This record gives sequence, C-alpha cells and structure tokens, in this order.
Amino acid sequence: HTEGAGGPGKPPQRRPEPGGGLLMGRPFGVPVYVAPSWFLVAVLITWVFGGQLDRVLPELGAARYLVSLFFAVAFYASVLVHELAHTVAALRFKLPVRRIQLQFFGGVSEIEKEAETPGREFVLAFVGPLLSLVLSGVFYAALLPVEPDSVAGVLLAGLMVSNLIVAVFNLLPGLPLDGGRMLRAVVWKLTGKPMSGTIAAAWVGRALAIAVLIGLPLLTQSLGSDAADDVGMDTVMDALLAAILAAIIWTGAGNSLRMARLREHLPELRARALTRRAVPVQADTPLSEALRRANASGARALVVVDGEGTPASLVREAAIVGVPEHRRPWVPVSTLAQDLTDGMRVSAELSGEELLDALRANPATEYLVVEETGEIYGVLSAADVERAFVKAMARPS
Repeated sequence: HTEGAGGPGKPPQRRPEPGGGLLMGRPFGVPVYVAPSWFLVAVLITWVFGGQLDRVLPELGAARYLVSLFFAVAFYASVLVHELAHTVAALRFKLPVRRIQLQFFGGVSEIEKEAETPGREFVLAFVGPLLSLVLSGVFYAALLPVEPDSVAGVLLAGLMVSNLIVAVFNLLPGLPLDGGRMLRAVVWKLTGKPMSGTIAAAWVGRALAIAVLIGLPLLTQSLGSDAADDVGMDTVMDALLAAILAAIIWTGAGNSLRMARLREHLPELRARALTRRAVPVQADTPLSEALRRANASGARALVVVDGEGTPASLVREAAIVGVPEHRRPWVPVSTLAQDLTDGMRVSAELSGEELLDALRANPATEYLVVEETGEIYGVLSAADVERAFVKAMARPS
C-alpha cells in the first residue's frame, strides 16, 4: 500500500491526476481503477482455473472458461474489499486516500499521509488481512450446504482458499506487505522512532523476498503433481511466479525505505531558507538594467511591480537565460514575466509537506514568498526546491 507526498525518491513536481486504468467507481469518494495489467491476470486465472475445472467437472466443456472468468472477477472483488478496508480505516483516521488500483498482483491503496501513531498504523495495516480472513470464513460457511462437485461448490472453495492465501501472504512480517507495516508499528512503539520500525520491516521484507524466490518453487514442487509430463512446465511457471513476487517485495521494501528517508528530511525543506532575495522593477525596465540592480543588491530574482509597488508578475529565470546578452538592453522585463495568481503566493512559514502540497496545487516555475503581513520576502524557484529535495534524499538517515 503506497503512501506519501510525491512518490518515493521523486522530486516535488506536480503529480498527475489519479488514473492508470479504467475507472470503476468512487466508493467512499475514492476512485477505484483497474490497471491494464489486470486484464492479463484475468486471462491467466481463467486459463489456469479452467484447467482445474476440466479435471473436476469435465462435463462443463468450453463453458468452464466462462466459470473461470467469473472466478477471476469474484476474486478481484474480494481484493477490492481488502483494499476498501484500508481505505475506510484511513478515512476514519482523517488520512487522505488518493485512489485504489487493482493491478497485476492484487491491489494498492494510495494513502497520502502517514498514520500519526504506531497504534493507528497497526490498525490501518491489520484491517485488510482481517477482512480477507472474514471473507474466507464467509465463503467456507456458504460452502457447507453446497455439493462440493458442483459449479457453485468449486467456485466457493476457490474463493475461500484464495482469500485465505491473500490474508496469510499479507500477514508476512516484511514491507511492503501489511504484516511488514504491522511489524513497523510494533518496532516504532518499542523504540519511539518510526524510522527504526521502517528499517527493521524493510530488511525483513528483503529477506522475505529472497525466501520467496528460493522457497516458493520448492514448496509448490513438493505439494504438486508427480506426473513426469507436468513437472517441466510447472517448474518453470513456479520459478517465474516466485521471481516476480520476490522482485515486487524487494522493490517495495526499498521504496518504503526511501519514503521514510523522505519523511525524515521533509521538515528541512523550508520556504524561508530556500527563497531567493528579489528586487522590484517596473514593467518597462530593460532586462540589462534589472539584472544590474539585482547584482548590485545581491538579489537573484526579479519581481515586476506596478506604480504603487504592488507585485504584478515574476520574471522567469528560464526566460532570462534564453535572451542573448546583446539583446538585453532592448528587452523589457514584462515580456519575460508570468502574471501572479493567488496560487503563486506562498507563505514564508511553509515547510515540509505543506510546502510541497502548495507547490503541487499550483504548478509554476517561480513563486512569490510573502510574510504573514503581506510584505514581500522574496522569490521561490521550483528548481531550488527540487535540488533541495534531491539533496535531502541523498543524505543517509
């Protein structure tokens, strides 16, 4: 389950609007998307489960693939319930949820902020596997009065087992799985340091990835068929599945570490510290004269003001660079400026996630930084914020 203000290890540029697939609805106001990779999984599940049905219910014939497709859809509906459990808990704790996405290996709830306490983090992680366990129990109860060798019996048994597997797998104690977040919460509670919990759970996650890579093929081989004609293909498929799962877990653990490092260093991003000193100039001031005034006062930014000294626009740094030096005496600064909007005015007191959120909400290259009194403090360049962001991410925790 991904969380965070801009994605692990990415500069604080504006995020695209939620997307990444087919929009299925907005339960609890949160958009649910089905990624294109889900359709590949639906085909694979239909094919594999169809083969199982052929052995159990050979009289179905080609209709077994229709039944298998229904199973694939029902299974992912169960995954959606799992993710909705995380979403409802997050909303209950007043944590914004950007979207839910159903994809190749299950689902992702993109929660944009971190839980404030280890107890809330534990609950937020545990509710997903808990709902999967509840679903498994519901399908087991529904299976009891049904004939096991019927279509309904096979479907209910498959959904019972698949939800049990989802619950158990997610309870494994390594990031990015729910069990890893639960372990993180426990270590956070014991040490008082969320970063310590993340480091412990991430390294357990990496160990878990190696265990899956090596152990899953061995486990499935010991539990699988002994038929000589099946062993070769089954071994290849098991190894491929193990490799994909291990890569997902390993990558997720690394991303969790990067996100934790980002959160640890976010408070260092302060608008006041990153703001450039600016000089006010009239709209018809030649660029060469404006730059001379800036150099004389040690400023690195230009604010275009009207006759009363009220800021009207900001001269873009990229536009200045694009003007050859011999042309600068003939180019007025107003032709290189971007009109100020309300979103381009930011408080000098902003820092961390609040600062990044303000910049994302109103994309621009430069921002006017003002004091609480409305007095001009200077100009904040988005490029400076990105450089500070990358520098903070590069520092060890």
